[in-house]
Amino acid sequence: MRPILILQHHQVETPGVFAEILAERGLAIQTVRPDLGQPVPPDPGAFAGVIAMGGPMGVYEEDRYPWLPEEDRLLRAAIARDQPALGICLGSQLIAKAAGARVAPGPEKEIGWYPLRLTREALADSLFAGFPEGFEAFEWHGDVFDLPAGAVNLAASARYPHQAFRVGRRVYGLLFHLEVTAPMVRVMTDTFKEEVVALGDPSRTSAILADLDRRTPALNALARRLFSAFLALL
Repeated sequence: MRPILILQHHQVETPGVFAEILAERGLAIQTVRPDLGQPVPPDPGAFAGVIAMGGPMGVYEEDRYPWLPEEDRLLRAAIARDQPALGICLGSQLIAKAAGARVAPGPEKEIGWYPLRLTREALADSLFAGFPEGFEAFEWHGDVFDLPAGAVNLAASARYPHQAFRVGRRVYGLLFHLEVTAPMVRVMTDTFKEEVVALGDPSRTSAILADLDRRTPALNALARRLFSAFLALL
């Protein structure tokens, strides 16, 4: 099988549990770091699938991040081919933009643990089969997207109605994180601590880090279920 392309946009926002599953199955991957100047491959057809991870940049900051148009072209081509693609956080915003939707700063950042609820359409979706109708996920985003035209809305939070979507049959965007491990949460909280402080809630850091040994195994069990279903699309 052709390798799976992983687009990683920041050193701490790795594929996490997804990478563990890929290693367990012995699947070939090619990780590209556009933020470090590595070129974005022009043709998604060279890969079995595309995974776009998170990052602190905005999809509209093309003047600061000149690789964003290259990634947009790649994802547009993947959408046109209905090639398996999965975007997480920033990755979901990149896919939404590539599918023609508006992406912009939201009225309130979601940073930490939030309850999500699946839509009726998600209950019949192959990636969310077997998920509970409501579950807790880890979030770290300020930007949000409109639902792309023709896309299927799959999940919502109390504040944001579009937390996950599907374009075509095999392209998915998840605004939330399932893949993060407890060490990843700790590193993200330390790396982006100024963003947490800026929320003006002195208790937010402790709330993010509370009970990780219970929260992350439950989160990662869902990650394994979803990502295994995604790999079945390849």
